[in-house]
Amino acid sequence: MSRPSEAKDGIVPTLATPECPHCRKPTPLCVCEGVKPIKNRLDLLILQHPQEQDRALGTARLTAMHFDRAVLKIGLSWPSLSKALGRPVADPSRWAVLYLGSAKAADLDTTEEVVAINRKGEVAEHQRATLQEIEGVVLLDGTWSQAKALWWRNAWMLKCQRVILGPAQPSRYGKLRREPRRDGLSTIEAAALILSRLERRPDIADTLNASFAQMLERYRKALDEQPSLAPKPRPKRDYRRRRRP
Repeated sequence: MSRPSEAKDGIVPTLATPECPHCRKPTPLCVCEGVKPIKNRLDLLILQHPQEQDRALGTARLTAMHFDRAVLKIGLSWPSLSKALGRPVADPSRWAVLYLGSAKAADLDTTEEVVAINRKGEVAEHQRATLQEIEGVVLLDGTWSQAKALWWRNAWMLKCQRVILGPAQPSRYGKLRREPRRDGLSTIEAAALILSRLERRPDIADTLNASFAQMLERYRKALDEQPSLAPKPRPKRDYRRRRRP
């Protein structure tokens, strides 16, 4: 089983429930024994926001564990793609970055589930040929606002080919973790969709989706026995103006 490399400056919260040393999930949710290594042609880089602390339902580490060529980094910004990868050289123009932003595949004249777009938010010219030349994929792991922060704090991403998703099915999270948009997927689902399409290997999607389904099944079962595993709701900000004394 391969293990993803990761930054040492990430924030790792302490869990009351013992965790697996490999996937870092609470032991009732560990699915490491079922992880099947995938020899991927395209490199995978997962950048996780340091405040993404949903260890129970998060999938970044589990995703990286599935691939021979995957790097998981925790942080806010890196001066270049090569620094993020830990390599001497890396050309961002040969990489794709998944960032939905305000763009929606449903608004574009395309039936593709993985869509390359230009800076105007339009379908990129010769998008299929463009995606065939990609050497690697960058995924941003975090909430909607956290992904936006990663996007704006790493200027080198503007040199990458931006892609968005138009999945045929919504996320398997269902009611466990609501996504703000139908095209919002978990990191493992996004990796399954993008890499299986770009490498033309349905087995990649089958393997990752099966692993995700097993994790969710264990989560639902464990939740009945340990309600503490449920993610804590994020506090709502009070936007009311404070009255001056």
